[in-house]
Amino acid sequence: MNEASWTVILFIGELIVKVFMILVVLLQRKKTPSAKLAWILLLVALPFIGSAIYLLFGTTRLGALRRKRHRKIVKLIPSGYASHCPEGGHTQSCAVGDYQPIANIAEAVGASTVIGGNVAELFGDSEKMIASLANDIDEATTHCHVLSYIMLDDQAGAKISAALSNATSRGVACRLLIDAVGSKDFLHSTTCKKLRESGVSVTAALPANLLRAALVRLDLRNHRKIAVIDNAIGYVGSQNIAEPSFAPKPKFAPWVDASIRLVGPAVRELQSVFVQDWFMDSDENLSSMLQEPVHTIDDGFPVQFMATGPNSNNQSLPDLLQTAFHSAREELVITTPYFAPDTSTESALRIAANRGVCTHLVVPARNDSRLVAAASRSRFARLIDAGVHIHEFHGGLLHAKTVTIDKRLALIGSANLDRRSLELNFEISMLAYDSNFASHLRFLQQSYIESSRLLSTKTVSNWSIGRRAWQNAVGLIAPIL
Repeated sequence: MNEASWTVILFIGELIVKVFMILVVLLQRKKTPSAKLAWILLLVALPFIGSAIYLLFGTTRLGALRRKRHRKIVKLIPSGYASHCPEGGHTQSCAVGDYQPIANIAEAVGASTVIGGNVAELFGDSEKMIASLANDIDEATTHCHVLSYIMLDDQAGAKISAALSNATSRGVACRLLIDAVGSKDFLHSTTCKKLRESGVSVTAALPANLLRAALVRLDLRNHRKIAVIDNAIGYVGSQNIAEPSFAPKPKFAPWVDASIRLVGPAVRELQSVFVQDWFMDSDENLSSMLQEPVHTIDDGFPVQFMATGPNSNNQSLPDLLQTAFHSAREELVITTPYFAPDTSTESALRIAANRGVCTHLVVPARNDSRLVAAASRSRFARLIDAGVHIHEFHGGLLHAKTVTIDKRLALIGSANLDRRSLELNFEISMLAYDSNFASHLRFLQQSYIESSRLLSTKTVSNWSIGRRAWQNAVGLIAPIL
């Protein structure tokens, strides 16, 4: 065959593959129209390569073993708080006032319930949060469970590692679950080896290698940050086990986080999430821990957790956020390092501003993800036109993921406002139905605003044509970033 014949065969073959892959994309039930359009654009623009990228990253393949284990552990653990807390009485009867619709949507789409009788301490200082966690581990008597996307072999990692090793020597059962990609270097470190030798059970979440690429999607990550001590104390938020200087990306430092220390019956929900995640990667069943008695705090407030991920409920968080944004009456404040939400969530944000709600979005001025930063800025003009106040934080990489509404409702957790967190990663978010806690979080958000520069319509319109073209081009593929 001559060269022309091979060219025709290659062209026809690529066309057949492209048409088949576009059909596969169109038949995906869980993908949004914008995500489908972005994938089709990629398939058309990149012959053969686009198809390979879709096969690797276009579906949420967790793997048969992990799906089987998830089904098993969900059957083993009680489905709701009331069933695994014998004394009950702390669930939906909690008064959440005007935010009952939000509580209802969280329960309907996320299978989570409102739990009263909790208190929380807010940390806006990473070093204080790590010191508090280490201190609680030092005082543990039965078990310590820690889950983190990133754990570094730095001072923070050394402090938590030493606390876990010492606790194990006292007979405390310590389990450490860290993401196989986010914590790759730590898993191969001498510190990790010593942890295992001391008796700490260390497990890598969602192992990733090229041999597994045909069976699982490698970029599905466990992005949660959770700690549970003695079934009584819980931690949740954006804080990885890492110093603010963040050694892998020092030029963006300091990394600025927000986390909480929680005491009360809702800690059992964090434990339930850990039990599920631990079982999927270790096959060790810890469900009996969920049957232990819980204790409420008389003057505590109600909270509600949303655990989302590719195994289930991966559309719950966008539904919750949109409902929350629509509930705002006076003020809505959001902080996130990565802003590239789905169309409906962005629309809810613009509608809030158009309704007269004082709406603030705080993002880092310098982002460690160039693509996400460009996708974010492609939306700024229409957000500002709608009345959203956009602040670029100049005090480091703002990593806190927070929302406050009317200084009465607060949301804090591990999820960013991008498609990866909203649709792919394993994430955990907490709703606090309490004006005191919401006010404390709003005060922390104000400190971010005061270290930021307010963007104006003029600033955005003065960006060069090349810069705007680049941002808008990346914005087209934002649904698959």
